[in-house]
Amino acid sequence: MDTVIINRVDETRWQALDDGRIVGHGDVSQRPDGRLFISIDVWRDEAFGRLAAAILADLPAPLHTLVGEADLGLKSRWERAGFTAGRREREYVLPTDPRATGLDPTRTPAGVRILPGTEADEGLLRALHRAVREEAEAGPGWRTMPAEVLPRPDGPVPLDPSRFTVAVRDGAYAGLVRVAPVPRRARIGLVAVRAGEHRRGIGRALLAHALGSLHRSGTDSAWAEVDESNTAAIALFEGIGARRTGGNVELVHH
Repeated sequence: MDTVIINRVDETRWQALDDGRIVGHGDVSQRPDGRLFISIDVWRDEAFGRLAAAILADLPAPLHTLVGEADLGLKSRWERAGFTAGRREREYVLPTDPRATGLDPTRTPAGVRILPGTEADEGLLRALHRAVREEAEAGPGWRTMPAEVLPRPDGPVPLDPSRFTVAVRDGAYAGLVRVAPVPRRARIGLVAVRAGEHRRGIGRALLAHALGSLHRSGTDSAWAEVDESNTAAIALFEGIGARRTGGNVELVHH
């Protein structure tokens, strides 16, 4: 007989108990853009469904979760709980050594200047970030960008210029790349170029500068996540020697 009961411990955690023993737990976290992501870890199979049902009853939709693309068993569990596949993303590791990427950080397209975000005008950087987001949302959607989704630039969390590199063409801010420094391997959080500036080599120039800087600082690789539908970003990364290491499926319950 199934004797598993679910208790909500606090605002972000649920526990599955069997005769007073913890046999699983569920957690929720809020991303900077407001989306709620839940995770469940169980030691008794029947506890998963109970935890999922309790969390779904307690929290507002939509709810999200991430599953490794190879973990078909876990994906099936979430689907039985009513989740469906949304974003599919690839994970890549990028070399930083110009000899491996084929990128020359000292060369830029005609009329293009690359500068660190700390040397950029913060107001123009915000305007550029807002513009590329609006262009992406008007097209395939911001979540298809090779990006860690952040609040809108006029939100409560300010942009950190030290994480950005900016491309300026003929005096206008044309593109940017954001690098999130993490121990031993940096993350390419965003690569974006204004719609009217595509096919000028600006994205490659931004990556050349960012990866070259990482290489000079002693970081030998970086990683990035790319939506599978973003063929331009996939081609850009794979064209400079990025190696696919896995992927994730974002599941959603509406």
